[in-house]
Amino acid sequence: MKRPEPIQVVKQRRDAALRALVDGVPYIRFLGIAFDRRGDELTGVLHYDEKLIGNPGLPALHGGATAAFLEVTATMTLCWATLWDDLEAGRIDVATLSASQPTRLPKTIDFTVDYLRSGLPRDSYARARVNRSGRRYASVHVEGWQDNRDRLFAQATGHFLMPPRA
Repeated sequence: MKRPEPIQVVKQRRDAALRALVDGVPYIRFLGIAFDRRGDELTGVLHYDEKLIGNPGLPALHGGATAAFLEVTATMTLCWATLWDDLEAGRIDVATLSASQPTRLPKTIDFTVDYLRSGLPRDSYARARVNRSGRRYASVHVEGWQDNRDRLFAQATGHFLMPPRA
């Protein structure tokens, strides 16, 4: 009987896979987005930066920055869900994932954002839920908040064309 891998090895493999996935998209670095991983669940973190302010009079986050943050979180969550299955089943070797050969990302078909209140000049968080993911199409809902998880400042629904699986 094969012994299970030590949990540290499993965590390192998962973290390396997430890092390779995120590093493959330079726009994520430009916006200052990071991802917090707990098991198979991702939380996007948009670190506050002055360049993200759209209305300095309030000040409020730019709607485009908010929409981009939600779309990136939806896309990465969708990729992570697909990658997770392959990673856990041993079909993907983390060493083959790299920024030089990024994972093919789903293409956005449409993305609808509901701006519920102004985004304040502070860190923002988002979590996505994959409603449906098939071979060709996926539907994702994503929610964004700042200080209180129950007080959303934006939410969105997106539909994506899935890349062919290897």
